[in-house]
Amino acid sequence: MDSRYEIQRRAGGSGFSGGSANASPALTGAQSRRKKMPPRPADYKLQIIIIGSRGVGKTSLMERFTDDTFCTACKSTVGVDFKIKTVELRGKKIRLQIWDTAGQERFNSITSAYYRGAKGIVLVYDITKQETFEDLPKWMKMIDKYASEEAELLLVGNKLDCETDRAITRQQGERFASRISGMRFCESSAKDNFNVDEIFHKLVDDVLSKMPLEIPSKELSNSVLSLQPEPEVPPELPPPRARCC
Repeated sequence: MDSRYEIQRRAGGSGFSGGSANASPALTGAQSRRKKMPPRPADYKLQIIIIGSRGVGKTSLMERFTDDTFCTACKSTVGVDFKIKTVELRGKKIRLQIWDTAGQERFNSITSAYYRGAKGIVLVYDITKQETFEDLPKWMKMIDKYASEEAELLLVGNKLDCETDRAITRQQGERFASRISGMRFCESSAKDNFNVDEIFHKLVDDVLSKMPLEIPSKELSNSVLSLQPEPEVPPELPPPRARCC
């Protein structure tokens, strides 16, 4: 073991000069109080959902963003799953509740309940699988039926690491997004960690751009969401809207 490390350990574990093993009680108490101070609470708590057909990499995108991990053999999501991550943008601390929804149609009655409170929606397809791109109008109908008109939308062509197997051009993705009012578009790779952080940061930034800079605590109920899952039943539905051309 490095002798320098041994010296630092005996001196109290600090690598900074000027320390003393016999620190005054007042200083020790001040340090203790600083350690016990709770973290600053989040200014906003936002719900984001990730939707798309089975196998497009929704879970991989979520786990890469929240945990910086990638699983080469992810199991299909059953119903819904979620993770929490706190980010700082525009000088605000935002606690994100990210919902990963199942792509199979048999779970639609469950996952539809999570559209309603979402401030941002990430719609994902696999650039190597034509059928996942052809399913996009079906997912847009789900958005039109269940989601708030204020929800920010982002279309993502995932698996850019499989460029040699590409079946959907970037131009096709851009054209589809251009037909949807307010929808952004990008391509990503959860495996290579390309554009993953940018997806969520841009989506959250778009949400914040529509919010007042300061919200009284009594009004936060409109933007702060409980971390408890909503009931697994479809909510009372708003009238459908025409977002897609």
